[in-house]
Amino acid sequence: MPYTISQKILMKYSGKNHVKPGDIVIIEPDRVMSHDNSAFIIKKFKNTGVKKVWNKDKIVIIFDHTVPAKNPEHKKNHDEAREFVKEQQITNFFDTKAGVSHQVMLEKGFVLPGSITMGADSHSTIYGSLGALGIPINRTEMAGIWATGKIWLKVPETIKVIINGKLPNGVYSKDILLKLLDMIKSEGATYKTLEFTGTTISDMSISARMTLSNMAVELGAKAGICTFDHKTKEYIESKTDEKYHPIFNDPDANFEKIINIEVENLEPQIAFPHKVDNIKSINQIDEIKIDQAYLGSCTNGRIEDLQIAANILQDKKIKDGTSLYVYPASIEIMNEAKELGILNILETAGAKIMTASCGPCFGAIGPTLLDKKICISSSNRNFKGRMGSPNSFVYLASPATVAASCIEGKIADPRKYS
Repeated sequence: MPYTISQKILMKYSGKNHVKPGDIVIIEPDRVMSHDNSAFIIKKFKNTGVKKVWNKDKIVIIFDHTVPAKNPEHKKNHDEAREFVKEQQITNFFDTKAGVSHQVMLEKGFVLPGSITMGADSHSTIYGSLGALGIPINRTEMAGIWATGKIWLKVPETIKVIINGKLPNGVYSKDILLKLLDMIKSEGATYKTLEFTGTTISDMSISARMTLSNMAVELGAKAGICTFDHKTKEYIESKTDEKYHPIFNDPDANFEKIINIEVENLEPQIAFPHKVDNIKSINQIDEIKIDQAYLGSCTNGRIEDLQIAANILQDKKIKDGTSLYVYPASIEIMNEAKELGILNILETAGAKIMTASCGPCFGAIGPTLLDKKICISSSNRNFKGRMGSPNSFVYLASPATVAASCIEGKIADPRKYS
């Protein structure tokens, strides 16, 4: 019987010779990640009565959501996690200076093709960009893994998304994902694997693939996989010397659905408040003035994203009355962007360079939005109150659209600056 990538990975990890969509399997993941929510997970773990975590080398804890800790509760959570790390001798702990958890996981080589990597954060689907099965789980489930090393999963159906063609100037992987949201909506892939393939994906950088896999969860997906290729190989082998085994579809694998997207005529896409699937093309919108812009997050805070914005803002100024906050996705990216002169270009244009962290993406830290303020963001969610006041408004777009909008003080077409 032919199998998809997801089925073959789950067969490998469950020890079964056959699985079909809907089957329940029990697996042990390769690695698991938690962030500032670790204090809650610790409490749940201790309630199990288990004294030692299942594998101190497979647990990764990275602080990113409440960095810097702005109130006593945040600091208390960090301190509790630090104490637990020391007590359990957890090998892979990254305190407040590393960056966004998902980016650190990828940079440090913790995600391998053909593996199962789980995170106590919904955007753990990003790990699929490297041909892995990246699966988000909740905090209670994470505590269970810490205690037993096991978790059950339902085998998902797979939707194959074939993306072909050369991207036009000023159009990026974020625009493709937003277009897909427009096509199948936010529940269109619920508990399914989205598999991204096609000539566009082959031409795409690993960074751009990360954007697609990251936002797969916004379509309800359990996982979002990009097929392993020579670019994946180069990326992985630049990060780690761990052995890995890529997994591929069988030639006649069965997909629940196949979606074709041709990108030659794709325009920049915008997600309007307060839904990720409330999508319009740039030419469909009226004038929308902005107060604030956010460039960063696990979706679009990598070097490539910052460089795209810098190319647009080079020798230009951010419009008076508009603020641009830049949150590099990791300290490694921060340092590289500084060395390359990217940060200098952004600062000269008027941007404020912030700590490598999640920042205001989820409304807890940094320049969160006040009542009636309008933000254009390169992040992944625009729900009511997501970045601050429930009376604020968040529009999602690519880093290019974010940068162009800063110049004009309104949502703007980046193609005129490409």
